[in-house]
Amino acid sequence: MTTTPRRALVTGGSGDIGSAIAHALAAQGHHVIVHANARLQRAEAVAAAIRAGGGSAEAVAFDVAAGASVAAALERLLEAGPIGIVVNNAGIHDDAPMAGMNDAQWHRVIDVSLHGFFHVTRPLLLPMSRQRWGRIVSVSSVAAVLGNRGQVNYAAAKAALHGATKSLAREMASRGISANVVAPGLVEGTMLGDQFDAAQVKALVPAGRAGTPAEVAAVVAFLCSDAAGYVNGQVIGVNGGMG
Repeated sequence: MTTTPRRALVTGGSGDIGSAIAHALAAQGHHVIVHANARLQRAEAVAAAIRAGGGSAEAVAFDVAAGASVAAALERLLEAGPIGIVVNNAGIHDDAPMAGMNDAQWHRVIDVSLHGFFHVTRPLLLPMSRQRWGRIVSVSSVAAVLGNRGQVNYAAAKAALHGATKSLAREMASRGISANVVAPGLVEGTMLGDQFDAAQVKALVPAGRAGTPAEVAAVVAFLCSDAAGYVNGQVIGVNGGMG
C-alpha cells in the first residue's frame, strides 16, 4: 500500500484504538496529530512513542463537543498547512437503560460522537477541497448496526455517523475526498474492560475472540491511503462476523 505523506488528525488518539490508528498512520509516513480531550499527557506519550520509532507526531488537546474550542484549535493547526486526513475516533460510553437514562447521559454521548464529528470535520473540508484530496474516516461501533442493551445513546450517536458519512461522501467525492466509517465489534482494551469473559466473547463473536486495536487500525490506514480513493461512503465492519 503506497500513499503520499500528509498531516493526519486522530481524535481520541490517546486511547487503545486511537493510539493504534496513530501508529499505523505514522508508519505510512504521515505526520500525526494525536488528540486528547483533557489528558494531554496521554496524547503526548503516544506522540513521543511515534517519534521514538522514527515517525513524526505532535499532541493537542481540546473538547470536540465545544465548537468554539475546536475552531480555535484547528485554526492554529491549519496555520502549518492543510490536514489531509482526519479520523473521528473520539467517543464515550455512559450506559444505562433508556427508561433510567438522564438528560446528561444522552446529550454528552451525542455531543462527543456526533457533534464532535461536525465540529472537527467541517473546518477541514475547504482546505481539503483546495488540495483536491482528503480522507475522512469515522469510527463507529457494531452497536450502531445491531443495537445493544443499555446503549441507546451510544448506538444513536454512532448510527448517525453512518448517514452523515454517506451524505458527506456524495458532497465531496468529486473533489477527491472520501468519507467512510469503520465499525468495530468487541475489541481488546479498556473500552471492553471486564464486561465480557472469554465464554461470552466466544458466544457473541463468530470468530470466537475479541479483535485487536491493530486490526481496526489496519482498515483505517487503508482507507486513508491513496489506494483507497474509490472506496467512498461505506460502513466497514471489523467485528469477527457479528453482523
